[in-house]
Amino acid sequence: MISGYDVIVVGGGHGGAEAANAAAKMGAKTLLITMSKDTIAKMSCNPAIGGIAKGQIVREIDALGGVMGIAIDATGIQFRILNSSKGPAVQSPRAQADKYKYKDFVRQYLEQIENLDIVEGMACDVIVEDGTVAGVKCADGSQYAAKAVIITAGTFLRGLMHIGDEQFPGGRLDEPASNELSVSLERLGLTLGRLKTGTPARLDAKTIDYDKCEAQYGDNPAVPFSFLTETINQPQLPCWITYTNPEIHQLLKQCIDEGRSPLYSGQILSIGARYCPSIETKIMRFADKSRHMVFLEPEDSQNSTIYCNGISTSVPRDVQEKMFKLMPGTENARIVHYAYAIEYDFCPPQQLKINLETKIVKGLFLAGQVNGTSGYEEAAGQGLMAGINAVRMLQNKEPFVLRRDQAYIGVMIDDLLTRGVDEPYRMFTSRAEYRLLLRSDNADRRLTAAGREIGLVDDNRWAKFCDKMQAIENIKAYLKKTRTGGQSLWEHLKKPQNTLADLIKDCAELGGLNFSGDIIEAVSIDAKYEGYLARQEKVVENFRKLENQKLPENIDYFGVPHLRAEAKEKLTTFKPYTLAQAGRISGITPADITVLQVHLKHTKA
Repeated sequence: MISGYDVIVVGGGHGGAEAANAAAKMGAKTLLITMSKDTIAKMSCNPAIGGIAKGQIVREIDALGGVMGIAIDATGIQFRILNSSKGPAVQSPRAQADKYKYKDFVRQYLEQIENLDIVEGMACDVIVEDGTVAGVKCADGSQYAAKAVIITAGTFLRGLMHIGDEQFPGGRLDEPASNELSVSLERLGLTLGRLKTGTPARLDAKTIDYDKCEAQYGDNPAVPFSFLTETINQPQLPCWITYTNPEIHQLLKQCIDEGRSPLYSGQILSIGARYCPSIETKIMRFADKSRHMVFLEPEDSQNSTIYCNGISTSVPRDVQEKMFKLMPGTENARIVHYAYAIEYDFCPPQQLKINLETKIVKGLFLAGQVNGTSGYEEAAGQGLMAGINAVRMLQNKEPFVLRRDQAYIGVMIDDLLTRGVDEPYRMFTSRAEYRLLLRSDNADRRLTAAGREIGLVDDNRWAKFCDKMQAIENIKAYLKKTRTGGQSLWEHLKKPQNTLADLIKDCAELGGLNFSGDIIEAVSIDAKYEGYLARQEKVVENFRKLENQKLPENIDYFGVPHLRAEAKEKLTTFKPYTLAQAGRISGITPADITVLQVHLKHTKA
């Protein structure tokens, strides 16, 4: 067995990339095992990063010292702020990527990290000794020893792909499934379930008639994801919008009636994402709609292939061909590869501790779609946290936990641990009760100091952050002390019609201060939402006591007097980390929390 590693990361997707980056930069000797170096951070589905709530996660990853924000800034081909006409709590950055340049950037970034080795291979077995991780065995017989293992297997665990009645094993197009690793996890005592996802067809960009489509352009100037990026300099490409129509809907209904749709014929039994449905699910669920929007999105800067966002499907190849012949702009389009659905194994996340370590095997961590989530961003956020916490476990330190009022990543992990998964989990702003605090613009102010403390934020990022914070404080101090018309400039800035630029244009005293766009945005939001933010902070403070009261890991809930039977069973299954987390478990009542508080008080006494 090859020794010398502290942490092994299995899987080179978006979760694996962040896990490997975090563990290595925190000083752990790290090994990343991936089937191919060429597919590290591969965009197997949508060639885009960010979106509603997902953009907030990317900014949080960046603030903590992760890779994703830097990578998309370097390789994006269209940048947009979604919901820009709405309040800052729901605004989210999103960018189309050159999917080839993106994965190459991440691979090269990881290859330059000290303490990180990358090997090609298929992990097939987690080696465990006396209930503790000892290493990983690969299909070629090689074995690697480590004290912590992070599984980020994506859709590869017993992956089964569907195109019509065709079925073939695979983790994604032209890549094999990982069946033996599923068997290994089951042998260790983990429970596995099945989920489904899918991806639409890709078209030859040169064969599309764009005159029949609506152009959708990016923002100018483009707003970066990373707090380190000053400007986006590469050219941006348009996306295009077209629509399905009643003829397409009739074609798909006929396909379903004839038993040729795997989703409706019984061929696919797993559950897919409710919020990212296939086109056949859309026409059945929304039978009153005569059309559905389809975004034609370029996959690379050369505009060679087009991703058909909004029309994922698993119907047969001939039906897919007929569907595109009926859609405006794609009548003569050539299909580069057909849409497919994929079923795969996942581990229901109630089997995890707060640090994403499995409850049953010490040192074994899970991150990404293996935990039942959907999306690059959700996987990357978990990978980052698993990498951090694997190292902290080895250092005998407390888990690094993000609260629900601190980060969308914290909301996601808390949701997974307290609510479980019955469909692929996707992040939305509506999942966060404190979303005014969790804006995309303030992710650095929320998390950079924490990233610095755990050892992921380097000197360059820290210096830039400190300069920004000082500039914000200087501007705020000036606005609060300078008065006009009987009010301070700060009070004037709170009024909706006033902008910071209007208030300071004649103020020579501020001439030497930093007025970059992100600083102007920070000061303006702090002023205009000061009252709302104060009220939300007060609500958070009221819950903070429960959030800070940890539950003993070895507590016997069946031995807690006066606790209801359902509560005993639920608490034993989920093993919550804090009293607040216990209260978010379905079926746990406020009375149960009171009983627990009394019990904890008496046992301490």
